[in-house]
Amino acid sequence: MPLLLLFIAVPLIEIALFIRVGSFLGLGWTLLIVVVTAILGTWLVKQQGRDVLRQVQSSFNTLNDPTEPLAHGAMILFSGALLLTPGFFTDAVGFSLLVPSVRERVFRWVRSRVVVQGTATFQGRTYQSGQTRPDDVIDGEFSEIEPEPRRHQGPSGWTRD
Repeated sequence: MPLLLLFIAVPLIEIALFIRVGSFLGLGWTLLIVVVTAILGTWLVKQQGRDVLRQVQSSFNTLNDPTEPLAHGAMILFSGALLLTPGFFTDAVGFSLLVPSVRERVFRWVRSRVVVQGTATFQGRTYQSGQTRPDDVIDGEFSEIEPEPRRHQGPSGWTRD
């Protein structure tokens, strides 16, 4: 139901803003503002998208959790869609999502509301995420084995030592 209200409210807000701005500035200036914000928004999304892509790659390279850079990337992608949509309200929301501190607050809010749950099956038993399995500990011994020296093979397949 909230999503339906959002789909009804956003176009009504946009229509009202177009009428207000159009009556104040005129049709030409209103259309120019819409086109300029779309171009500026596209350029900003491209710049910030590159930065976030570097952060995601860095997270993968250093084996850090890439959740936050991926979420920032998703928000930048969403802001790009909003900025390409003609309208003043969607432009305001889209530009606000391009501000890193706003994205950080949105990420923290979403993270506080999301609960990750999962199940795993091991030896016929199902475990919930966070559930321990103290009876499934396997005790063992090991010894290191030295690998055999490699034999070099020539291009025709013959072996030389």
